[in-house]
Amino acid sequence: MALFCINRYGGEEEEEEQQQEEGAEAEDRARVLLERLRQQARARQLKKQREAQPRGGEERPGGTGLSPGGEPGEGKGKRKREGEEQPGAQGQKKLKAKQPRSSAEGRAGTEQAADGSSPVKKKKERRRKSKVQRERTEAGSEEDVEQQENGNNVKSKSSKRKRTDEETEGDETGKKEKSERTKENQSTKEELSLAASGEEANFPPSSLTILGDYDRKPVQKVQPFLPQWLAQPKRVQKRIKDNLCPIRDVPGIHPRLLKKLQMNGIESFFPVQAEVIPAILQSASNGYLMGRGGYRPKDICVSAPTGSGKTLAFVIPIVQVLLDRVVCHVRALVVLPTKELAQQVSKVFNVYTDGTGLKVVLITGQKSFAKEQEMLVQKKVTGYCSLADIVVATPGRLTDHIRQTPGFSLTQLRFLIIDEADRMIDDMHQNCLNQIVKAAFQVEDDSGSNVLFQRTKPGPITAASSCSPQIPLQKLLFSATLTQDPEKLQQLDLFQPRLFTSVYSEKKTLGDGTETEQDANNKYTLPEGLSQCYVPCDLNSKPLLLLYFMLTMKFTRVLCFTNSREASHRLFLLVQAFGGVTVAEFSSRLTPSERQRTIREFEQGKIQLLISTDATARGIDVKGVNYVINYDAPQFIRTYIHRVGRTARAGKVGVAFSLVLRIQERRFLRMLRDAGIRDMQKHPMKGKALKPLVQQYEAALCKLEKTVKNERAQKRA
Repeated sequence: MALFCINRYGGEEEEEEQQQEEGAEAEDRARVLLERLRQQARARQLKKQREAQPRGGEERPGGTGLSPGGEPGEGKGKRKREGEEQPGAQGQKKLKAKQPRSSAEGRAGTEQAADGSSPVKKKKERRRKSKVQRERTEAGSEEDVEQQENGNNVKSKSSKRKRTDEETEGDETGKKEKSERTKENQSTKEELSLAASGEEANFPPSSLTILGDYDRKPVQKVQPFLPQWLAQPKRVQKRIKDNLCPIRDVPGIHPRLLKKLQMNGIESFFPVQAEVIPAILQSASNGYLMGRGGYRPKDICVSAPTGSGKTLAFVIPIVQVLLDRVVCHVRALVVLPTKELAQQVSKVFNVYTDGTGLKVVLITGQKSFAKEQEMLVQKKVTGYCSLADIVVATPGRLTDHIRQTPGFSLTQLRFLIIDEADRMIDDMHQNCLNQIVKAAFQVEDDSGSNVLFQRTKPGPITAASSCSPQIPLQKLLFSATLTQDPEKLQQLDLFQPRLFTSVYSEKKTLGDGTETEQDANNKYTLPEGLSQCYVPCDLNSKPLLLLYFMLTMKFTRVLCFTNSREASHRLFLLVQAFGGVTVAEFSSRLTPSERQRTIREFEQGKIQLLISTDATARGIDVKGVNYVINYDAPQFIRTYIHRVGRTARAGKVGVAFSLVLRIQERRFLRMLRDAGIRDMQKHPMKGKALKPLVQQYEAALCKLEKTVKNERAQKRA
């Protein structure tokens, strides 16, 4: 639906802006309220401490003022002390009654400061003031009752003196109340002003804890702990052109394979190939039946950018190790996520096994199940025998043959190659990897004479386990976006793995002689000759931008990616209805033969625009791609890495454009920034440049609507 003129998405930006503004206002209000609550708590605590000090001072002079020997002034002193103690008790009661009032007034003040003044809020303030006055009158009535009770108790002693004392005491208490109130108001004002000015150094620590106080909680960063093989990998040079290695300089390669390489026009290896090929050959230097020195060989993981030659890095050593085999068994198994990638790897194996006697079988479901069974095994009088030395398969079809094909055995498997390993780890394809390992260590009942060479699942190395030799199983993992999560890699059950990677920080020397690290936060590596741009746009202008690139900018050999099969089909129909561009689609709607024909025509230059889903994003080597356009912005960084990796392969130059909606722009840039990709350039487009295409585009939309209706009618019929 992204291809039609839809105007209902126009208000999403305004809604997001309103939500952001409301969120910012709510945060400001919360901060103001928290600050006011802190100030009130500190003011109350200081007030309590100040009240405690005068109390102690009043008791001391009362004790020293007693006249020894029963002097005539003793009675007056007692009366004065009684009169002084009563106001003190009354003051305590008043403070207890005043504390809720001050808290209520403080809350009202904070609400007024946070929310602003309005007529409704003024009414609420008037109601609160009336409540405060009522409380004060109630407190005054209670004080009068207490005074009357005290007067009745003293009546029996002297009525005249009592009346005069009460009058004087009443005046004194009234004056003291007024003075205390004024002092309290002044002290609270001073404390609030001090708290507002930030003079918090002399305040005692508060006993109150405020929930949700995010200012005093620094975020603790968790330092990742990686195993040694992940923390200290073998580094592979990033720059392909500057680090080419002649094929004869790599030790251990068979002369027959050197001739094959020269016949195919390969005179030098890429950096990944020059490092990985000797490592695999060294692990099988004593033959494929035994590891180096009789020990189990180490597993190998390779993380290198797209187009760096990872396929040839495992094809050459595997073919060389199996050149001396006598009996045909499945010795190498290559598992790939897509059919097209499996076909590509199978072609490379066929080129280098031609004339060697090694048999390569492709099982991806493109042929019938019975036909694939005939290619894998053959039934004889003595039993089943294998017809394949190297099997290239997709996970689903492979598990079907492990369960249902009689005679298909992996007990002699020496190399297990997992290409695009990150996708295999994420999907695990119905627990395919565990089934392969289980089949490799399965005990055969009809083995007979081969009991000596039957293997069991390796465990701790002991004297007993070292006595019986068995064929080791070595795992080789390859990917452009290999994960470094130890928990995920633990699922593969790797044995003392070695990591070859081109993702590392480079040190650059500055003019003053100091060294600084570049790309220290990079998680993935992109091809060296790749240029990246993104175009912020609206939903309605995306098709126009694609047509502008093809017709006005004269782009050729463009690979365009969408997020779904339906979107790619609609975009194909729209560009076809617009005219002027030779376009084709590549998705699961096509049969395998149609896909092969489409890619072949694109490589020959007959098709200028190939609209595809992510089916071609994984590992497929489409030759001659000059531009990659992300019509739909990828949701994950791995998808972006594999998409743009279809161009600028093998040291060549390429450009990648991403059409990003303005709503998606912030998230898209953050995704790239988190992955360490910072050389993304913004390429804004003006609406004037697209106006000449609008009229013809609207006519193409009408044609598209008719064709879609006809297709739906045909499906219903």
